[in-house]
Amino acid sequence: MKILKYLFLLLLLSLVALTVFVATQKGIFSVERSKVINSPKATVYNYVNDFRNYEDFESWSTEDPSIKMTFPNKTSGNGASFYWSGDEGNGNAITLKTKEGESIEQKMKYDGTEADVTWTFKDTLAGKTKVTWKAKGTMSFLFKIYTALNGGSDKVIGTIYEKSLANIDKNLDYETKTYAVEVNGVVKKTETPYIKQTFTSEIQKVNKNARIVIPKLIQFSETNGLTATGKPFIIYHTYDTASGLAKISICLPINKEISISSGSDILSGKLNGFDAVKTTLKGDYSHTNEAISKTTAYINNQKIKPELSWSHLEVLSISKLDIKSPSKLLTEIYFPIIPKIVPAAPVSSPVYSSEPEEGVDTVRPEAAKPAVTKPATPKPATPKPATPKPATPPTQTQEEEQSEF
Repeated sequence: MKILKYLFLLLLLSLVALTVFVATQKGIFSVERSKVINSPKATVYNYVNDFRNYEDFESWSTEDPSIKMTFPNKTSGNGASFYWSGDEGNGNAITLKTKEGESIEQKMKYDGTEADVTWTFKDTLAGKTKVTWKAKGTMSFLFKIYTALNGGSDKVIGTIYEKSLANIDKNLDYETKTYAVEVNGVVKKTETPYIKQTFTSEIQKVNKNARIVIPKLIQFSETNGLTATGKPFIIYHTYDTASGLAKISICLPINKEISISSGSDILSGKLNGFDAVKTTLKGDYSHTNEAISKTTAYINNQKIKPELSWSHLEVLSISKLDIKSPSKLLTEIYFPIIPKIVPAAPVSSPVYSSEPEEGVDTVRPEAAKPAVTKPATPKPATPKPATPKPATPPTQTQEEEQSEF
């Protein structure tokens, strides 16, 4: 019995010592990990900037089936957030500040542990991206105990970051390389009324702006009793690759033409029907340039005349608002063209019917013949002058023949 008491006291003293040791620690931690990701910087930034992707690459989430993530309407950009719960605790994260394509600043809380999180993205050779993930904060008492028993905060948190960065690389390597471009040929785009917002945007930010504007257009249509009749689309009035700028209208097709009072940032319009060369891009938006190049080559090879008064139109058939996987995005691109002029058919000679129309007397041309006059037989002259006779009137048939010709 005494041995058991001694063992119990020893264990108790050890726990007290560990508790005192942990309690005297400041609990401040700073962890940083970097990795070169085999994808373009814009693609990596957009992927990390959307909290919906965290359940696919955060190692603690992928390895713990008890964790359930909850996403509000806004999951990317400033003010985006998400929440999680699991057997080992609950937490949340919010995006405080972003610098497009360069950095993301976040605040993370997890059962009393708080951290300021920073992501930075740098271009490297061959179109790859160096991603640096850094966290600095304070640990809760329980987390201090956990890290003390498992090699320290740098090892515990650093291992999570290393695995998560590897998942980002693996996921994006598949997502960015899985795509297809198909030039569908010449089609006719039908007219449709729409509501829109028009402005000038950096080309690389067009789809980001679309994710901001489209929900506003949907809310406007619902508030005003309108019905969307198709997928949102983007009209490129200009597309200047030299300056990297485009004048665009982000549009939502609606069921009827409307007038909007002045002063609204949302306007109405109507897309007139037009002939176009259609190209379908399935996959990440980073392949848009390839889709445009293939379309241009097709137009040149087929000797089609492009309509140059505006650039092109993109229909977001499946967008980032619908799905998070870049490989499953679907974009239809329409380049306006000048329709080919079809020569008019030659005018044919009149065709006579073989049968007369009902109720109409018709003389067939082939039946009409000139009147034949039989020469009179000469008579011998007599000393007595001939008495003149009145002329015989022509017959009915002769009159009809003369009138036809």
